[in-house]
Amino acid sequence: MSTPAGYFEDMYQGVDDPWHLKERWYEQRKYALTLASLPKPLFRSAFEPGCSVGQLTRLLAPRCERLLAADRIASAVDTTRRRTADLAQVEVARLAVPEEWPEGRFDLIVLSELLYYFDEPQLAELLSRTTGSLEPGGTLVTVHWNHPVPEHLYTGTQLADRLTQEPGLLLRAEHMEEDFVLQTFSRVLPGGAAPLSPAAAEGLA
Repeated sequence: MSTPAGYFEDMYQGVDDPWHLKERWYEQRKYALTLASLPKPLFRSAFEPGCSVGQLTRLLAPRCERLLAADRIASAVDTTRRRTADLAQVEVARLAVPEEWPEGRFDLIVLSELLYYFDEPQLAELLSRTTGSLEPGGTLVTVHWNHPVPEHLYTGTQLADRLTQEPGLLLRAEHMEEDFVLQTFSRVLPGGAAPLSPAAAEGLA
């Protein structure tokens, strides 16, 4: 990550939720839209790097048979572990992506309010690892704040444009507004074929 770890450590110093993720209506609405963007009711194995204090983690958990949440800041990891202690399907780990990346394949990866902290070489590595970890037909959801911030290297619109150019990903849905951009992608199938939509796969289309 290009943003120094000290920036986040200072943010979390003595504060469980420095961004007030549980209280702000903006966050509640954004999380509701994130969950609504998931194309299936249940995922086998999900990964949420940059989980912060676990607010979205708790909301994702009922939609996942297994969910790995991770953050690079120890205090955030501790808070997420406390908040998800009652959820047997949730594992919380301290990982600094993209250098540290979990083994295995996922059918869901969620990158929420994370990508604008990486310069282009690290962003390219992170997206390559993300795509490589997604099962064919798996889902990637990305969410980005869309206003200039001194610590952010990109706006949400810039990241959205960048993601549509990433090999192996097919844009399925996009929600853009003044404050944030949300996109849902599918991992293309071997040979480059597009996977069926969930409705088509059920024979409902």
